[in-house]
Amino acid sequence: MVAVSQWSPTFVQDLLPAAQKTALLYNLSYLCLANFPNLERIIRSRAVETQLLFGSSDATMLKCILTSENLVQSLFPMLTKAVEKNKPVLAVKFLNKAQVWIKEIISEVDRIVEKYDLHNKDVASSTSDVVKEKIETDKKITQQDHEMKQTENTLNDLKSKLQKATQELCEVERKISSKSQEIQEFAKSITKTSKGLGIFAAVVPFVGLIVKSIYDAVHDPENVARMKALEAELNNLIADKTALKQKQWQLELQIIDWQMKFAKANFDRNSIPDPIHLNDVQSSLSKIQAILIQLKNFWENVAQLLKYLEQKTFVGEDLVEDLVELKDEFLESIKAAEEAWSSFGAGCKKASVIFKIQAKDAYKFLEVSPSSLSKEQWQTEYESVKEQLQKIDPVQSVTPSNTPAISK
Repeated sequence: MVAVSQWSPTFVQDLLPAAQKTALLYNLSYLCLANFPNLERIIRSRAVETQLLFGSSDATMLKCILTSENLVQSLFPMLTKAVEKNKPVLAVKFLNKAQVWIKEIISEVDRIVEKYDLHNKDVASSTSDVVKEKIETDKKITQQDHEMKQTENTLNDLKSKLQKATQELCEVERKISSKSQEIQEFAKSITKTSKGLGIFAAVVPFVGLIVKSIYDAVHDPENVARMKALEAELNNLIADKTALKQKQWQLELQIIDWQMKFAKANFDRNSIPDPIHLNDVQSSLSKIQAILIQLKNFWENVAQLLKYLEQKTFVGEDLVEDLVELKDEFLESIKAAEEAWSSFGAGCKKASVIFKIQAKDAYKFLEVSPSSLSKEQWQTEYESVKEQLQKIDPVQSVTPSNTPAISK
């Protein structure tokens, strides 16, 4: 147990950085959850609970101060007077009153210890929520990246098929042009047997009309057979062209469809917030838990000090029965208790100031939602909080991150 003589200022000196770090760690966590509204709401709730707990701590510390002052300034002087005037009944009444006051403040401190314990469990639960959210977010990103990759592969495959179909269509059109030219050349070659056909073939650019004219004008079986062969080849090429046109159209429709799927997959992927800053949140909450344990230990030490002071106060209680002979010893015990309570009260005043400041001003960052900040404002605030943490605890503060501001 910490001695009362160590209560001020040694015992209280670690309280200020612990309380300051708690607020800054909450601030950092709050900033890092700008794109995680559910977690932002949870951490905001925990920060408010911590702020209220600091307020309760200040109120309890104030009761310790008032109890100490009432004992030192009022009750002990009256008890001393009663002893000096040999009034044991009155002295017992004052001792009983002191016992009531001390028991009340011990009960208050025990309740604060319990509150810190329960609050630490709530923060631990929130830490688990952050871990769970990170796992689920990483899983969503992996699934979405896989879906995007598959969609992209399908889209690239369709584009490749379209390019191939277009090339084949160009080749077929070239063959059709060549075959048409061959038919025209054939028509010219038989002009010797049909002068009118030659003139018609020379001036009519449409192969279909030329073919019909040949059938109408030429009766040589060999020429007719040749013409039918050329016509069949041309028709096959035209059929190939029609099929390729249809294929090209179907591929274009599929590409449009898969482009829409890719755009949606890309939108869904970009809608998933980057979980990289959840590491900062998890680390910060773990440190807050450690600080809450430290503060709980602080209050447990306060409880031990109060029990020690209680014993110090009533160490001479049995001397009342023989007040005349043991008056000096009793007065010495009262004086020793008075000094101990005075030292305790001075330490409580220092601790009260720390709790009061933290409860009143340290959590003003909760007034502004991090999602409302621009990228520049977010980055500036983020770097500022990390710098402040570094000043308080350069060894254990949050690891610096080169990660740019969260995406909006």
